[in-house]
Amino acid sequence: MKTFKITAFALLICGVLFGSCGQTQHAGNAGASYELLDSLMEDHFNFIVANDLGRNGYYDQKPIAELMGELAENTDIEFIAAAGDVHHFEGVASVDDPLWMTNYELIYSHPELMIDWFPVMGNHEYRGNTQAVLDYSSVSRRWSMPARYYAKSFDLENGASMKVVFIDTTPLIDKYHEEAEESYPDVATQDMERQLAWIDSTLNASSETWKIVIGHHPIYAETSKDDIERENMQQRLDPVLRKYGVDLYVAGHIHNFQHIKPEGSDIDYVVNSSGSLSRDVAPIDGTQFCSSETGFSVISASDKELKLYMIDKDGNIIHTVSRTK
Repeated sequence: MKTFKITAFALLICGVLFGSCGQTQHAGNAGASYELLDSLMEDHFNFIVANDLGRNGYYDQKPIAELMGELAENTDIEFIAAAGDVHHFEGVASVDDPLWMTNYELIYSHPELMIDWFPVMGNHEYRGNTQAVLDYSSVSRRWSMPARYYAKSFDLENGASMKVVFIDTTPLIDKYHEEAEESYPDVATQDMERQLAWIDSTLNASSETWKIVIGHHPIYAETSKDDIERENMQQRLDPVLRKYGVDLYVAGHIHNFQHIKPEGSDIDYVVNSSGSLSRDVAPIDGTQFCSSETGFSVISASDKELKLYMIDKDGNIIHTVSRTK
């Protein structure tokens, strides 16, 4: 594990959540910072979730990328889950597309971000050459995408474990199939039922302490985007997640932070904000917290607890999702 260093960044990690959307109060003493950071360290397995990134360094992308690197420098981060839309707006044309440099390599250049990135496709990747997104794994040491959907298991302390299931949500939504010929050509080649059967069998075989599923599109969210997106996800994916007792479902796509617990489900549904450009948000039924801040999240797991920290562009923890065993 890495040695803790007290830096200006450490002093910023001190947010304490309150109430409804956009209302955030920050702790007024440094002790809170150290307590929160300590929970991310020695006895926890930590990884970053980042998505909706690719703006060629504009808006908040560069400072958030640097913040991610600073956090990784002071906290033991095992990998980065890239939850889609690394490339706006038309995906990439090939593994040699200059967007790999301007959206990714030259932006996330901090030495501590030279670790495994486990990506999933977003809808914007589907506007381009999705096979190139997979093939980039043979070009970049850190880009690790073995398939369009895949799972990873990780050992925790005291014999505990964590399963992270990375899924491909764009083919699960009807509107992308309807627009495939014009805008999303690779969607038409994907077998929705095959993926859903794989998710079911993967979760059915999972005996890990914690189960996390990461995809680009949310199941529940406040947004002006087409209702069919959430309706299809609720019809097709949500029953499988509930059936097997998934702890967290983490998505992006909406460009803001949301934590939702709808009535009748024990799952914590999280929308992770954009790492570059955000949108306004309002609460809906089941909303525990929401914020229009840009940023990223850190998921921290031990044998007894699972936490997701929402971190804004200034390094404040503005909300914590907590689960215990």
